[in-house]
Amino acid sequence: MKVLIVKTSSMGDVIHTLPALTDAGRAIPGITFDWVVEENFVDIPSWHPLVESVIPVAWRRWRKNLFSKKTAQEFFDFCKIVRAKKYDLIIDAQGLLKSAVLTRIAQGRSVGWSLQSARDPFASLFYKKRYMTAKRTEQHAVTRLRDLFSKALGYALPSSMADYGVDRHYFEANTDTSYLVFLHGTTWNAKHWPESYWIQLAEMASDAGYHVKVAWGNEAEVQRAMRIRDASSAVAVLPRKSITEMAAVLAHAKAIVAVDTGLCHLAAALDVPTVSLYGPTDPTLSGAVGKSQVHLRVDFPCSPCLSRECTYPGRETMSPQPPCFGTLPPEKVWAAVLKLL
Repeated sequence: MKVLIVKTSSMGDVIHTLPALTDAGRAIPGITFDWVVEENFVDIPSWHPLVESVIPVAWRRWRKNLFSKKTAQEFFDFCKIVRAKKYDLIIDAQGLLKSAVLTRIAQGRSVGWSLQSARDPFASLFYKKRYMTAKRTEQHAVTRLRDLFSKALGYALPSSMADYGVDRHYFEANTDTSYLVFLHGTTWNAKHWPESYWIQLAEMASDAGYHVKVAWGNEAEVQRAMRIRDASSAVAVLPRKSITEMAAVLAHAKAIVAVDTGLCHLAAALDVPTVSLYGPTDPTLSGAVGKSQVHLRVDFPCSPCLSRECTYPGRETMSPQPPCFGTLPPEKVWAAVLKLL
């Protein structure tokens, strides 16, 4: 059986889809997948042994130059690749209008979430068959996807823990295994654990005999990473890395401390002990799923607020920022890390 998956972004969402492939492979011998994904995330699907072909799409880049000749040519080339095969099934695992449109370009029977379950209700109008699952606000994304695949492919939803099926042979072993990784970068300002807390945590790691590698993804993050490094001799700032190169660093870490970001889901997929910190978001719906995953939640009146910016009254005069993270001090986080170590 040959199935096309349309799940284009983001990093965490793409990673969340991997356990559904593992489930399907155990239930249906001989099943294989092709996968349409944003060009920035093409490495991730290829780590799963059941994925035969990864087809990059560039919605994020195309929409910036929607009517250019180059965009038109690239979209034409993409359509040609997608239509080159006839699929037994096409699963829209995104549930958005843009992903639903892509299912109609491919050749095969398209399926996806029902009107009540889809992230974008209009997306359901594009499918040949629709399936009801819990809503995004009611169930973790990994379970929703496993449920969708089980219904679309006709097998019982497994009750076992999610298995991402990632082939670790992609990530070369290294001799440096006495390090921790700090994942401090995230797109929401309200998700940022205070910088001073990262510095204190680095000193605790150093006192315990570990050194720390700090990742970054943009200019603001690299500046923060360098300030953390300058304040602690235990810290090394990683150079810019591809997703596969970053996965190799994470795969061989002793433990990871992360805010709610795509890389914390990658750590979970690689089965690396991780302490994840949640302020404005709810880990029961979007937390890292896997073995040795510890979720630390703030204890604050408005959490989870699901807001990109802190709006708590009087926050300007409070410390730290965001004030909810004052209930997750470095001592509490380090105690959780020690239990994993």
